[in-house]
Amino acid sequence: MKSSSLQSSDITGITFWLISMALLATTVFFFIERNSVKASWRTSVTISGLVTGIAFVHYMYMREVWVTTGTSQTVFRYIDWLLTVPLLMIQFYFILLAVKKVSSGIFWRLLVGTLIMLIGGYLGEAENISVNAGFIIGMAGWIFILYEVFAGEAGKEAAKLTGAAKDCFEFCKWIVTIGWLVYPLGYLFGSANEVTLNLVYNLADFINKILFGLVIWKTAASLAPAGSK
Repeated sequence: MKSSSLQSSDITGITFWLISMALLATTVFFFIERNSVKASWRTSVTISGLVTGIAFVHYMYMREVWVTTGTSQTVFRYIDWLLTVPLLMIQFYFILLAVKKVSSGIFWRLLVGTLIMLIGGYLGEAENISVNAGFIIGMAGWIFILYEVFAGEAGKEAAKLTGAAKDCFEFCKWIVTIGWLVYPLGYLFGSANEVTLNLVYNLADFINKILFGLVIWKTAASLAPAGSK
């Protein structure tokens, strides 16, 4: 039976603890800072806090399961992703909305694409449908999201931005492009080495949730009038 306490040799377990504390710290930070940014950016900063807060609660549970059993079932990850990833994706809409009026269609396309990606992936990994079918559906949702932020209405509206807002949108869309590559790879090869998979997922969440939110906060803070509260 695996020890119920964290071992110094358990690198994956250590990353569960480190990410948990980082998620808690950034959640507190985002909610403290939300009133210090320009009003039009407060929704984005609030969403960033919700993402890290929800993820923190899930990591508290996942890390205890990992330390006790040495495993982390896929369903735990998907519960987290089904709540946090849609919030991350609608951030593109709110980044645009913070500086200009944009169509609500952007919001709904990003939301629907995200749900297709996650539901397809979960059904495949849970073997409710074939693994290949789940992978294809999940990838279709991801490609739809990428099209929207690169070449779709969201991408076209972002191309009209200037300064910090444009840089923020660009940085976040590349996180979704490059930072998310680990997830389809994990889907395909996850059963091969659960220790490595969870280590990579934990580090990916640091980039895809914490760094994503910090970039949005930094942009919002840079655009706030001096001394504003």
